[in-house]
Amino acid sequence: MAEDQDWRLEVELDVADTRGALNRVMGRVRGPDIADEARGAVSHEVVVTHDGKLMFAYALTEEALSRARGAIEGVLAQDGVRASVRVSHWDDDRDTWRQTDPPPTAEDQRIEDLATRDAETVETRTMVASAGKMIGPAFEQTMLDWADKLGIQCTIVEHPHLLTTQVGFTVTGPRCKIDEFTQGLKAEEMSTIRAERSVMLSPL
Repeated sequence: MAEDQDWRLEVELDVADTRGALNRVMGRVRGPDIADEARGAVSHEVVVTHDGKLMFAYALTEEALSRARGAIEGVLAQDGVRASVRVSHWDDDRDTWRQTDPPPTAEDQRIEDLATRDAETVETRTMVASAGKMIGPAFEQTMLDWADKLGIQCTIVEHPHLLTTQVGFTVTGPRCKIDEFTQGLKAEEMSTIRAERSVMLSPL
């Protein structure tokens, strides 16, 4: 999904064979016959996918998503498939999808507010990663840049070893941002290990 796809449609089918039904619907909403049969085919500007349980459509604008919704619901109606549909908008401030249709119930809103307060709780966390001596400085700078982008504080402590360096990152900020930093750290550590191995094995 592109980063600018700000609107999401989530479709949950009320059928026994969910994956099979999703595959059939996916094929139909892009088919040439849908233009006449189901209020227009889904535009190729809209990203349509599924995870075996739910169908998702992502669009840049609410209008584009609304047109895609019309086509998808048209196909479902023709095939006699019942489904529940939810529309969400990406909230940059909270880094999460906010449901807009149907509007969240009072209980849903209460749970969401609690989750938001929990995610925004400021904490300090220390984590350790390994980096080869040849690529270590670049690895550290990448993580410092990532912390700066997330808006959290980050300090580094190194513990040199023979071939690798254990790097400790102490980060302070909202819990949700620290979780993002942790995910990025794991991915960057694996990438650094592969790059270091490639450099060591390359011919002189």
